[in-house]
Amino acid sequence: MFEFSWPWAFLLLPLPWVLRRFTASTEQAKQRLRMPMFAQFSKLAPNLKESKQRTNWFEALVWLCLVIAAANPQYLDDPVTLPNEGRDIMLAVDLSGSMTEQDMEYQGRYVDRLSVVKAVLGDFIEQRQGDRLGLILFADTAFLQTPLTRDLDTVSQMLSESQIGLVGRATAIGDALGLAVKRFSQKQDSNRILILLTDGQNTAGNLEPDEALILAREEGIKVYTVGVGSDGRGGFSLFGMGGLGGSSIDETTLNKIATETGGLYFRAKDVAGLQQIYQELDKLEPISDENETFRPQIALFFWPLAAALALLMLNQLYVNFARFFSNSRKEA
Repeated sequence: MFEFSWPWAFLLLPLPWVLRRFTASTEQAKQRLRMPMFAQFSKLAPNLKESKQRTNWFEALVWLCLVIAAANPQYLDDPVTLPNEGRDIMLAVDLSGSMTEQDMEYQGRYVDRLSVVKAVLGDFIEQRQGDRLGLILFADTAFLQTPLTRDLDTVSQMLSESQIGLVGRATAIGDALGLAVKRFSQKQDSNRILILLTDGQNTAGNLEPDEALILAREEGIKVYTVGVGSDGRGGFSLFGMGGLGGSSIDETTLNKIATETGGLYFRAKDVAGLQQIYQELDKLEPISDENETFRPQIALFFWPLAAALALLMLNQLYVNFARFFSNSRKEA
């Protein structure tokens, strides 16, 4: 199907005639607005009347090409329907003070837990093409940083900008799980997957993990819990020495949440442990969403634009040749 995006541009077609017809009657105003090359074209032609007619038609043809280009002609192909499939995944990341402990080995050196989580989740987010991701940050309480969206760049940026102490130093696992339940309750057709990453146990919040677990089961939310932290190395924390007595992860609660919601519990003592969740999530069947329909468009405006340019170039060549032969006859 062929169409013009801006057909109103054709209203400009009579503009040169209108300007010539209704300008002032002074001698200078009677001269039409024209490119210098057209004036030269008129002067060099042997027959003045014939040259004016030829120039008028030539200018009209160039103007027509320009107006057609301005109307933006395009070809619309047949509608194409694309299946829209993906997963709805909410990420809940712990920002408690203990996440500053430098007991995780990454690229040959020990770094704090949050830095490893950001690095690994950053790669994970890039691989979620087609999925919708959301981000929950929690410490003393939980708040939604990014709602479910296919704008993965925004989710990745919000995660990278998160800082320890942004919402306190404690760990509100129950609130994070409850907030995810609330957000997923607004989605009817969804995988409803929550990835909860923490390095401690529930020490704050308004909702106990067991209470939030009941809500998650009722909503059919599948929770993958990840315990972050190494067992064998004490680390330094910005809030004091940490890790001296081993990990404080409440693995019993995290394992219970994952098991009773149909998910899995992972213990991430290093980067490889965090990366295990990739393969597990890839096994999940994506949910079909509303299909998206679009029509391929092929822009054609450059053809009349090129034609106008070609006509101008041909006219200039004609003027140059006419000047050359005129000078040759004078010299002869």
